Amino acid sequence: MSSTPGITPSRAPISWLPVAALLFAASFWGGIWYPLRELEAAGLAGLWATWTIFGTATLVSALLAWPCRHELRAHPGLLLLLALAGGWMNTAFVLALLEGNVLRVLLLFYLSPLWSTLLGWWWLGERPSSAGWLTLALATLGAVVMLWNPELGLPWPQDRADWLALSAGLTFSLSNVLLRRLQHLSESLRVFVSVGGVVLVAGVWLWLSGLGFPAVPMAVWGAAALLGGVGVILAGLTVVYGVSHMPVHRSAIIMLFELVAGAVSSQWLTDEVVTPMEWLGGALIVLGAYLAARSSADATTK
Repeated sequence: MSSTPGITPSRAPISWLPVAALLFAASFWGGIWYPLRELEAAGLAGLWATWTIFGTATLVSALLAWPCRHELRAHPGLLLLLALAGGWMNTAFVLALLEGNVLRVLLLFYLSPLWSTLLGWWWLGERPSSAGWLTLALATLGAVVMLWNPELGLPWPQDRADWLALSAGLTFSLSNVLLRRLQHLSESLRVFVSVGGVVLVAGVWLWLSGLGFPAVPMAVWGAAALLGGVGVILAGLTVVYGVSHMPVHRSAIIMLFELVAGAVSSQWLTDEVVTPMEWLGGALIVLGAYLAARSSADATTK
């Protein structure tokens, strides 16, 4: 990021704002499984919940992005790719959380930092520094430690939930790189395109699945709408802000904090037990996020 004339290195603390934004978003997505499961228990199936949540988010983001609507003509191909990537990522992620083990889904989803790093290196020319590779290694090691099962060996998709989580992680990496590539466009427009893509993908998925319209109380629809119109919008804006103000490999590592949020919330709200090895993996991930934040802060003072 270019420096502003007249600003001294004392402004370095501001460099923590993108980090704080991504940590907020990671915490939100790490705990979203709980309201999703509550909605499903109330009769709102996963695909319908996804379509409602992101449909509301699309309406809100459309209002925010309206003044910037002319930017849609700037890069139609890349924006369409962003919409499809964001659409698949969120739809697959929601369904994986509803069908699989929370922590395992999050771990498979976040086996994506390496892909983000390689995409950023190839497409954006962001060659990681030595510190960047170190934080990447720490975060990846943490994910492997948390997922390791002596009986199963190396992590490998075991069922539909695993494959959904893995595909969501792949498209998450692509979305991050695209958000960075389109950073000259307004944040509100990029959020609109990302959440609008979910309405498209989830809508097609609903049509293909043949799910009937659910007969649930208006309060359930309202809860889903509130989750989308407030929670998803805030999380979306903070993600766009965060990934647009630091290299892709750093934002991918910091977003790994979602694993910790998922582990804590699943232990607190369910009977799932977090083992000492999983806590060790979480500690490595937090350490990686901390070092990435420090590296980002140091870079702005140079």
